[in-house]
Amino acid sequence: MFKMECREATPSAVASPNSSNPSSPSTPTSPPVVISPCAACKILRRRCADKCMLAPYFPPTEPAKFSNAHRVFGASNIIKFLQELPESQRADAVSSMVYEASARIRDPVYGCAGAICQLQKQVNELQAQLAKAQAEVVNMQLQQANLVGALLCMEATAPPPQPHPQQLAVDTFICSPQSYHSNPGFIDDDDNNNNLGSLWEPL
Repeated sequence: MFKMECREATPSAVASPNSSNPSSPSTPTSPPVVISPCAACKILRRRCADKCMLAPYFPPTEPAKFSNAHRVFGASNIIKFLQELPESQRADAVSSMVYEASARIRDPVYGCAGAICQLQKQVNELQAQLAKAQAEVVNMQLQQANLVGALLCMEATAPPPQPHPQQLAVDTFICSPQSYHSNPGFIDDDDNNNNLGSLWEPL
């Protein structure tokens, strides 16, 4: 009879998958991607779908926008307004609703109309100040024109300046050299002056 020997496998003999290839790199596990819901879905406590209509206009970083609009208009009305508009006009509609809601919260009586009236009052005051300043500018321009006209009239009516008598005599003498012959006393006076000067010569 043949004898069959059974050998028990030792733990060292069993090759584990990791021990067979210790140099193989471990597969990196990517962290799970967590998508934050939009501010509307977060406030309404509902799941934010991939094609949420409110997500592009109410980001999670600005919860106050939807909070104010939801407080005044309501979420269902906001969604209804956006559904009735083309996609190109929805962003402006959301900005308008948020502004109106914020104004209504600040002023529950007049809301957005109160802010408009206040701005219109400021515009009227500024227009009155501008008209007053323009009138003052026109008045100053008229005064300047009148002053320039008066100066021109004064220069036109003023008599020409009279020359000095001594200057007139010099001019006449230069223009008419014949005065030497008509007035010989002028030359005699020079001779007398020369004679007087000789008397004072030093001895």
